[in-house]
Amino acid sequence: MKRRDFVKVLAAAVSLPFLAQVKNKGFEAVEVKGEDPYKMTWNGIRTFGLKNLASKGDLVLVKPNIGWDRTPEQAADTNPFIVKAIVEASYQAGAKKVIVFDNPCNVAKRTYLHSEIAMAAKKAGAEVIFLRDNHLITEKLKGEFLKEWKVYRQALEVDRIIDVPIVKHHSLARATIAMKNLMGIIGGRRGYLHRRIDTAIVDLAQFFRPSLVVVDAYRILKAHGPQGGNLSDVALKKKLFITKNIVAADYWGAKLLGLNESQMAWVTEGEKRGLGRRRVKTLKI
Repeated sequence: MKRRDFVKVLAAAVSLPFLAQVKNKGFEAVEVKGEDPYKMTWNGIRTFGLKNLASKGDLVLVKPNIGWDRTPEQAADTNPFIVKAIVEASYQAGAKKVIVFDNPCNVAKRTYLHSEIAMAAKKAGAEVIFLRDNHLITEKLKGEFLKEWKVYRQALEVDRIIDVPIVKHHSLARATIAMKNLMGIIGGRRGYLHRRIDTAIVDLAQFFRPSLVVVDAYRILKAHGPQGGNLSDVALKKKLFITKNIVAADYWGAKLLGLNESQMAWVTEGEKRGLGRRRVKTLKI
């Protein structure tokens, strides 16, 4: 999509109540299928319950993947319309302020711009933050592998974290979904985490405990991740998965990538540590 066309579409995408509020009858997750990622997100959120996003007066971090200098069609970053809907819904749920940021692998000014996330988030009223080294503080994570690490203070100051990953293949970790997306709120030599990546990202999930996970599988990157670039590596799935269960979120996304359970060591580890049940079929969806 050309940038001028994106601006027109974004301007037209107002926060309409696409579905009346649905009473959540004990749903543990909502799976959404559709054609429009913005409407899909709103429909899923309203079904799962706005109260799961924020309470009155909350400071909320919406954490998408903004790691790469890629366009939405290349599926290396979270879909901007999904981010926009989540920011809007957080305010509607009562949030006082919503912030959006990532610690990208490419230059932030390019990733924020070409992913179209910065524009979408600002349009919805979020503060988009460019991270700096002086924002880092050393925090005791008390993990199995990560005992302490440099963390961006903004992630420690919020009341809630909404984790909004895109489903992608990863050349070293096999997949990058919700738990690995949390690497975007830490600094330091992140490549070091790949020595024990399955344990490290569970350490992050256990420490940060996102209050909600919205998995973007509208487009997924099925090969040559996490950066991608070739449209032949992109599959159009037109799905979302919304849950508080980060283990199930990663299991659901990994299955879309064709992984079997023996290839999901981090999912098994997350379940062992009590972060959620992995088998989606056992959840009330």
